[in-house]
Amino acid sequence: MYIRDLEALSRACEELAGAPVVAIDTEFMRERTYYARLCLVQLATTEAVYLIDAIALEDRLDLLAPVLCDPGTVKVFHAGVQDIEILLRATGTTPAPVFDTQVAATLAGFPAQVGYAQLVGDLLDVRIDKADTFTDWSVRPLAEAQLAYAAADVEHLPRVYEILREKLNEQGRLDWLADDFVRLADPDTYLVDPREQFRKVKRASSLDRRSLAVLRELAAWRETEAQRRDVPRRWLVSDESLIEIARRRPADVGEIGAIRGVNERTATRCAPALAAAIAAGMAVPEDELPRLAKRTRIPGDAAPLADVLQALCRVRARENGVAVTLLATRDELERFAGGDRDGHPLAEGWRRTIVGAELESFLDGRTAVTVRDGRLVVQSVDGAEGPDGNDG
Repeated sequence: MYIRDLEALSRACEELAGAPVVAIDTEFMRERTYYARLCLVQLATTEAVYLIDAIALEDRLDLLAPVLCDPGTVKVFHAGVQDIEILLRATGTTPAPVFDTQVAATLAGFPAQVGYAQLVGDLLDVRIDKADTFTDWSVRPLAEAQLAYAAADVEHLPRVYEILREKLNEQGRLDWLADDFVRLADPDTYLVDPREQFRKVKRASSLDRRSLAVLRELAAWRETEAQRRDVPRRWLVSDESLIEIARRRPADVGEIGAIRGVNERTATRCAPALAAAIAAGMAVPEDELPRLAKRTRIPGDAAPLADVLQALCRVRARENGVAVTLLATRDELERFAGGDRDGHPLAEGWRRTIVGAELESFLDGRTAVTVRDGRLVVQSVDGAEGPDGNDG
């Protein structure tokens, strides 16, 4: 059902009310704006698919809020972070409760960041045509092929959700996802603090603390201005130019315009604001200058230890049918081997249950890794099996 008027939208919301599961996807454009321009909202139950023209109904998408907020309806997404962020801006609320099939699939034995088409193909033996992946969704009218593509992105999600949920429930893993899904539904996840954006600027770590203070003011101005004008940040000033301005700290508008990468238009329109940001950064007291979080120094012997930990992770990932990268990245293993365990993913929750406690026992010298019949075996130093009776 293609919905382009208020009456049809109201009727669809009534039909969706109380549905146990609603699959959701969005189509949007973001190349020329700061905020994504929502073009289409796709929703599906086990019985129907609704394609909502978000451009035609831009001012009334708040009607979807009751459906998105209904605690009795699970909202199913695939890789839904961007979709949820966009729906928050369009409707004033984040969907809750949510279930993300990409996140869930990694616990059911699929590769990390598995695509929707692969998931539908493997679980339902259905082929999804991705020919319209790079279409311009803002152009009207939408072709029948575009509408069919958009519908396919949600019509199979309710069934995929049911299969994954059943698999994870049988494996006792459904609760492992709870914290991830609560975070996805939390509006605070999508808040942007302009004064923290300097930490994301490329090569910010190359600056001294005074220049960092200047960069903080510059990046905050750029973020706020990009939001106000609804243009990409880079259209105002690039990361490279921000770094150079913060490093040189030019004293007047003319010097700002002379910096490489600051075009004439920016120099004319934005130089006074940039000069004010520089002055604000220079005025920050010495004891309030910002710092970037320092990367934890990894002891020299952590790398070979991490090799052993990685081998154990591969074994446990294979045994448990999860992607090894879901347990820990190489960087996380080196930090764990180096003693940085407080708040570490391997020290908490289901990751600790699968492998974290075992790795900790090995690093503390309470267990050893050996080979038996060509397989890795974890056993206590007195010869008994490892902490959970595990062997590779």
